[in-house]
Amino acid sequence: MADSKQKNVLVTGGGRGIGRAIAIAFATQGSRVAITGRTQASLDKVAEEIRSVDGEALPLRCDITRAEEVAALNRQIADRLGKVQILVNNAGVAPAVAFLEMDDHLWEEVLKINLTGAYHCCKVFLPEMIASGWGRIINMASTVAKVAYPYISAYTASKHGLLGLTRALAIEMARTGVTVNAICPGYVDTDLTLTNAKLMAEKTGKAVEEALKLFKGASPQNRLIAPEEVADLALMLASESAGAITGQAINVDGGAVMA
Repeated sequence: MADSKQKNVLVTGGGRGIGRAIAIAFATQGSRVAITGRTQASLDKVAEEIRSVDGEALPLRCDITRAEEVAALNRQIADRLGKVQILVNNAGVAPAVAFLEMDDHLWEEVLKINLTGAYHCCKVFLPEMIASGWGRIINMASTVAKVAYPYISAYTASKHGLLGLTRALAIEMARTGVTVNAICPGYVDTDLTLTNAKLMAEKTGKAVEEALKLFKGASPQNRLIAPEEVADLALMLASESAGAITGQAINVDGGAVMA
């Protein structure tokens, strides 16, 4: 999707996993990529990867749960790259815990990062997109935005909320030139999935390999999704040819959820 060349892209949660893959994919296509997260060292590492293939990267630390930090991030990116044209709301957490064992603080933290963080970013970066008559917002949801699994009630609620925000914004933005879509991955081959497999192993007495086998088995293809497969869909949704695609929640899950 070479028509993303020279676009200004912001990827939240860009220091690892899916966010890293998306940032590299856009940079490889010639976009100027800002990546943000809460760990500067991880962001710097991804930026170096991008620069090693002659891409342009701007790693900026930001806590997206704080509206004032997102506003400051906007000013930093505008000063260095220009206005953000493509926003990928990827930052998220997915702790696993039984509902009745969950601390209230954990519930609040998951919703703040996964849902309110995306809200802050949309609120800050949308106006310039509207003013220019073009923009792309891609929200990283999950298959649990459509279905539910045990032990991740906070994560499930946050992703259901993110899908609702996606659809509402898509309708409001329909005549502005800005599209708003969600990507719904299944189990992706990332450190986060491995961490959850280790947690499952601890709680059930299974080996980590057994837990990963269960995650793979959730897909009819019996495999984990590669981060690059999610990144390829993000490139497509950001392209000019995807201008009529808005308000959609597209699964990348090997056929696990057929809705």
